[in-house]
Amino acid sequence: MIKKNDFILIGIILAIVLLIWSLSFFKINWPMNFFMKTEGSKVRITVDGQEYKILDLDKDTTFSIEQENGKFNTFEIRDGYVDMIDASCPDKICVHQKEIHYDHETIVCLPNKVVLEIIDGQVNEVDSVAN
Repeated sequence: MIKKNDFILIGIILAIVLLIWSLSFFKINWPMNFFMKTEGSKVRITVDGQEYKILDLDKDTTFSIEQENGKFNTFEIRDGYVDMIDASCPDKICVHQKEIHYDHETIVCLPNKVVLEIIDGQVNEVDSVAN
């Protein structure tokens, strides 16, 4: 037997589904973009909070970051993916993280203060100028 609260719950669920469908129908894509990931085109490397370098994901390479205090991180860019392959940190959590390639994904090495972040690499340009 269906009770009053069951009808309320069904109504709320239907209202949410209808809202998402109507927003996509009118080309408002924010709820869809929330669930869809975009692939990045570059990796931003920061060391101790300072930008160190930006590399393209379409160029396969192995890159090492060697700090003055003897700490190091080595990562590989292959087929558009970034993977940390070695580090001088004791726990090596960064080495065990999965490879990344989606926009804003990161690999972080806290002991060495190294962050690899996938970025889109597209510069926003003005579409038109009003006079």
